[in-house]
Amino acid sequence: MLFDPASFPETLRPGSHAVVAFSGGLDTSLCVLMLQREAHVRVTTITVDTGGFPPSELEEIEARSKELGAVGHHLLDGRQAVYDDHIAYLIKGNVLRGGVYPLCVGAERVVQGREVARLAEKLGADLIVHGSTGAGNDQVRFEVAIAATCPGIPTWAPVRDLHITRAQSAEYLDQHGFPVPSSTTDYSINAGLWGVTIGGKETHSPDGYPPEEAWPSTVSPAEAPGEGVHLTLGFEAGLPSSLNGKALGPLALLEEVRDLAAAHGVGRDIHLGDTILGIKGRIAFEAPAAAVLLPAHRELEKLVLSRMQLFHKNQMGELYGAVLHEARWFDPVVRDIEAFLDSSQRRVSGEADLYLRQGTVTVRGVRSDFSMIAPELARYGEENALWDGRDAAGFSRIYGTQQLLSGLAERRQEGGD
Repeated sequence: MLFDPASFPETLRPGSHAVVAFSGGLDTSLCVLMLQREAHVRVTTITVDTGGFPPSELEEIEARSKELGAVGHHLLDGRQAVYDDHIAYLIKGNVLRGGVYPLCVGAERVVQGREVARLAEKLGADLIVHGSTGAGNDQVRFEVAIAATCPGIPTWAPVRDLHITRAQSAEYLDQHGFPVPSSTTDYSINAGLWGVTIGGKETHSPDGYPPEEAWPSTVSPAEAPGEGVHLTLGFEAGLPSSLNGKALGPLALLEEVRDLAAAHGVGRDIHLGDTILGIKGRIAFEAPAAAVLLPAHRELEKLVLSRMQLFHKNQMGELYGAVLHEARWFDPVVRDIEAFLDSSQRRVSGEADLYLRQGTVTVRGVRSDFSMIAPELARYGEENALWDGRDAAGFSRIYGTQQLLSGLAERRQEGGD
């Protein structure tokens, strides 16, 4: 027997009720089937749509749950919560972990875990099950979110706790009449509102690069249109509000920017960094919307924020990204960070003009009613109305005083005059 029921949690008594956080993929399909056949429990599946599923796929997921024998399936719309609670602050903070990764999917695990826990409590579930492995960050994110939301229901991750490989999962499903495509065992694809992550094969080494067929949604930069495309993004209080002069709600705007950028090969990259568990990890990702919105927002901030605002906001943005990535979103300090980021965005309103071409994004200019560039008063490198040459000469002498004194002290130390 591949899975020994003696190794299952004591909570899994015959006839008990388990809820599975269900994506319809390899590992969560295994969980549904195994819980019924080996533990003889009732299984309800819950899918939280965080923006990664087209309607046809959501229908397929529901059908898959029914085929696997689940007693019920629930679809929850978590897209607005993902945007309001996480993506909005990832934009405000210009968050790129390791200078590269915009936290495509990790942020969504908080919403998924939280919403699954809330519904599981209403359904009177005895156990919440998820399909995470023991090597990744998602297991921590799910279990912290579930425990913070509903501490009374235990969790179980059978793929992790029983050391089940992807090949074993595929074999078990195939033996019971639920074959999976071979590509499913090669890569783990996680899609959400903010992007897609791709793990497996080449990402397991520090120098591998996924082949063209592994990228699910973006056009290859080499195959993207050579002429490129111009677009204008409008922002209000730090958040995107319009595309090419057309006002859009946040979800529609993200989807339009994503599709436009993906068609021009924008948003592919690979991130290598530290996991929550302390090991190094590597993930490929597609984040077309983030690749466009973040540089546009960053450039607009440069126009309207002071030097000290930019310095401290960059630190807070990096801190927000760290606590979110590392499953600490429920810590009260995150509300303090969010308050700082909200305050910093009061004047981050205006427009950014961009040009997308074969995988590249160029911010060609920004404008705002709150611009701190005032050409009628001063132009960099030219004369201005705020001071004259004598003021500048005096400032230069005073500004360099500390360095002059330090230099004199160094000469004395060296025995000079």
